[in-house]
Amino acid sequence: MTTLDKRPDAGLPGTPADPQGVRTFLPSYDADAAPPVPRASLGRMSPDELFVRAGSWFAGFGLAWVITQRLLAMPGVPWFLIMWFVCGVAVTAVSTAATGTRVDVKDRVAASVITGCALFVGASLVAVVVYVAVKGYKPVLNLNFWFDDMSGVGPKDPFDEGGIRHAIVGSLIEISIAVAITLPLGVGTAVFMTEVGGRFARVVRTLVEAMTALPSIVAGLFIYTVWVIALGQPKSGFAAALALSVMMLPIIARAADVVLRVVPGGLREASLALGASRWRTVWHVVLPTARPGLATALILGVARGIGETSPVLLTSGAADFTKANPFDGAMNSLPLFIYGNVRSGADVAIQRAYGAALVLLLLVLVLFVVARLLARPRKTTSRRTRRADS
Repeated sequence: MTTLDKRPDAGLPGTPADPQGVRTFLPSYDADAAPPVPRASLGRMSPDELFVRAGSWFAGFGLAWVITQRLLAMPGVPWFLIMWFVCGVAVTAVSTAATGTRVDVKDRVAASVITGCALFVGASLVAVVVYVAVKGYKPVLNLNFWFDDMSGVGPKDPFDEGGIRHAIVGSLIEISIAVAITLPLGVGTAVFMTEVGGRFARVVRTLVEAMTALPSIVAGLFIYTVWVIALGQPKSGFAAALALSVMMLPIIARAADVVLRVVPGGLREASLALGASRWRTVWHVVLPTARPGLATALILGVARGIGETSPVLLTSGAADFTKANPFDGAMNSLPLFIYGNVRSGADVAIQRAYGAALVLLLLVLVLFVVARLLARPRKTTSRRTRRADS
């Protein structure tokens, strides 16, 4: 609140006045009044908010138990967890509405839903990994399971005979060839869509987005029709790698396109202003800046391709012995080995399939770590630091 005073002394020296001679008096505060309560930080909840949120979920727990165990015939842990989530969100909304505004209610309900979905995804991932580990740890504990193949070994033979060396070698060879094909093509396609642009770039982006949802069996049928039937080539690991490349290419191109579009335009403009060409700007500025994101795109493509069975089943064939030449006949892989052992119906073979699935999870984890390490930004030292060290 301000007071405007038009008295003659409004323009005297030492008094705040505007060019028109209007004197402004600031509001006075009572010195004995209580100081204002400092606002809590945005990322930290107050004790009242913490009590409301925790109490809402405890109340939802009790309501879920009453509904599922006393009012309705809904036995089982899954029904209880679903009802607990619904009741917890409802009680959170009601308790927030009693003391807060409509915006607070929407904020807490949205936070509860997002947190619940994240916990569900994390629990599902942990459950899958634990289940596969429990079902397949017995064959994995044998060293021959890692260093032997299945030559002359039947589906009912014990775990101390045979292994998955041929499947591991086949998967690594096929995914390596697929990465060597799709990585330059995918990144080049993303660079074309992002840096070049134009009508044709929009057409390419539409095709890439459409191929992202391509069924895996279609990719296998395409390579089988072109490579095996039309060109008369035999089934081999190279044919399987081509099928995996068809599946991985749109994933890598789409993810790399999103990453390159996030690179600030000021970096491109600064490079061009210094006299660099468009190609040197892309090679020395845009791609190094987007290196971690490009590694994520590669990881997504590898994760999509290394676990597919149908393209490999149609194009590579199955072999029980180790083969390192991708052009020399049938080559086995981990997904194909898992599929064949599960179909056999023997308990020992099914446990071997679970063991191979566990090895496949570990292999994907190793590839993820390697890609992250290669994509780390290089540590650069300043010129002053180098002079001090020398």
